Amino acid sequence: MEVDLVAESIKFMILGMLIVLIFLMVLVEIMKLQARLINKYFPQKAPTAPTPNISQDEESKRVAAIIAAVAEFRKNQNK
Repeated sequence: MEVDLVAESIKFMILGMLIVLIFLMVLVEIMKLQARLINKYFPQKAPTAPTPNISQDEESKRVAAIIAAVAEFRKNQNK
């Protein structure tokens, strides 16, 4: 009788493990299908680099400000 219980419990254990394995395999396939559908109907747009709308005058002012800041920093470091 005890051997029958052990054999029966092993059968149930294997059955449960197989059910979980099948469920996980189905879940993975559903997730792959979902990813394909989302990419098909809602494709990601490639990110575009923003184009700076800075005129040459503004750019030269910015460079001058950076040069002045670096010069001031170096002057204060020597003290």
